[in-house]
Amino acid sequence: MQELHDAPLAPLTTFRLGGPATRLVTATTDDEVIAAVREADAAGTPLLVIGGGSNLVIGDKGFDGTVLVVATKGVTLDGTGLELAAGEVWTDAVAACVEAGLAGIECLAGIPGSAGATPIQNVGAYGQEVASTITEVVAYDRRSGETVTLSNEECAFSYRHSRFKADPERYVVLRVRFRLEDADGMSGPVRYAETARVLGVAPGERVPLATARDTVLKLRAGKGMVLDPEDHDTWSAGSFFTNPILDDETFAAFRTRVRERLGDGVEPPAYPAGDGLTKTSAAWLIDKAGFTKGYGSGPARISTKHTLALTNRGDATTEDLLALAREVVAGVRDAFGITLVNEPVMVGVGL
Repeated sequence: MQELHDAPLAPLTTFRLGGPATRLVTATTDDEVIAAVREADAAGTPLLVIGGGSNLVIGDKGFDGTVLVVATKGVTLDGTGLELAAGEVWTDAVAACVEAGLAGIECLAGIPGSAGATPIQNVGAYGQEVASTITEVVAYDRRSGETVTLSNEECAFSYRHSRFKADPERYVVLRVRFRLEDADGMSGPVRYAETARVLGVAPGERVPLATARDTVLKLRAGKGMVLDPEDHDTWSAGSFFTNPILDDETFAAFRTRVRERLGDGVEPPAYPAGDGLTKTSAAWLIDKAGFTKGYGSGPARISTKHTLALTNRGDATTEDLLALAREVVAGVRDAFGITLVNEPVMVGVGL
């Protein structure tokens, strides 16, 4: 187990932001992960667990405690069953499943980060989310001091949320198990309208797995959502805000605000989100509130490719990023009465 002191954290995040860690430990086995967690808990030391660093905003002062980097490896395919060690690179796992002819996560190609983070956030994109294929999550329970196996139902998945996100101090994910589909080399049903349009198929149809994956990668790259060290539009955490889910009363008030601001014939994006709930688009809200692609004049700006991504143009600080995020939140609230919620995890800072 590697250990460093006063170690920079910015290089471990896709934002490339954040101050140093008092102590940085890198674990390459489940036993090392558990040992590091137990040591920190026994000493009462604050603990931050990092996988791929693609969903983190770390304060400029850094983290006064132990940062644990989970770098475990292991991919096991057994029929349609898949088990991933938490430290596995997610994009590599998707590629392996496509090559093996297994459907269910091909539209999650290009999402940065590690496999262990996917159940925490219930990662989803382009009509798929991991909740639909995860069968079990093996985790270390810091409360009981034991390794536990949680079923899909016990993970309490919902939109970009889970039991792990609801109680972030309790579980450290060790392994994630999936049940995929053997559809004779074809993808799962294409459910996302944009993907179906680009593929030239109707929603619900299937296409070859590699075609689905490659199409999603091209769509993501066009929005700056595939990591590229030379492209500052990818120095981000992907989507910075979640899509708001509104009850009927709030959505009606929102529609009124839209008409008042944009005209009687304008309707906001609306998608069913359960009984009495409607999901709308954070990207649409941001754009219509006046924060267009490339907005900003400082070192932190909205992506030139996607209004939902806030980016580090190369020499930003975390405070620069937060100032931009707060400006966007305030502008959307003033325009439409909706308060956007950040998707990345905040460490030592907040909006």
